Amino acid sequence: MPGADVIETAVALDGDGSCIAEARRLAAGFLTRVQSEYGVPVSARAMDLTQLVVSELVTNARKYAPGPVLMQLRLAGDLVEVVVWDSDPVLPVARAADPGRIGQHGLEIVMAISQEFEVQREPVGKRITARIALPDTPGADITGRRPQ
Repeated sequence: MPGADVIETAVALDGDGSCIAEARRLAAGFLTRVQSEYGVPVSARAMDLTQLVVSELVTNARKYAPGPVLMQLRLAGDLVEVVVWDSDPVLPVARAADPGRIGQHGLEIVMAISQEFEVQREPVGKRITARIALPDTPGADITGRRPQ
């Protein structure tokens, strides 16, 4: 829509692990603002899933990439886009399911609960985008993906 306001927020995160909690707070605040100021319906499920995705993506970026992490949250129709950029050029790959593996399930979780997921290599590092439905979708399966 030409002339339509883009509803988004962005932050550069650095420092210790406390930036992960900061990122979750920013996500919750963004969705609360989208709901209260713009009247966009945001389900409790979407609020929880968005914070989980933010936590997993920012944790991975802090763990595997040196330097700052950039996070952007953007409204895209009835979806929220969570975009995380880091300086590591290595693209993440979800590992095969292994019930005996302890940890390293974050990417699997993000991919399972996102409507859409993509990774793009950037001139420096990579950008990961996960899209999460804001309203509860009747008939959707437990993963949150829309029926085909």
